[in-house]
Amino acid sequence: MPIYEYDCPQCGDFTVLRPMAERDTPCACPYCATQSARVILSAPGLATMPGNQRRARDANERSAHAPQTLEEYKSKRKHGAGCSCCGPSKPNTPTKANPHALKASPSARPWMISH
Repeated sequence: MPIYEYDCPQCGDFTVLRPMAERDTPCACPYCATQSARVILSAPGLATMPGNQRRARDANERSAHAPQTLEEYKSKRKHGAGCSCCGPSKPNTPTKANPHALKASPSARPWMISH
């Protein structure tokens, strides 16, 4: 059963777990028993969505009001601090074994220069 929100004119808003068939009928306030009309105060809880869609929706909602700062983005990276694929790394210098300063050994795949 879904949770619906109602607004009591004397006590304020409250939530009730009710069948969908009774969603539009007024509900008695649990504090003063006044018949109260249904209102929509918050977004529905979409717990039946797949997890990746729910996370994407939540990220979209957060970014609509307060986008992530660079520091927040960096703190949530999946790689460690020294991974060298996400940030600046020291440049490769030409050596006798690696005269073109390639990132990987060209012997395994000579057609690939770098990643």
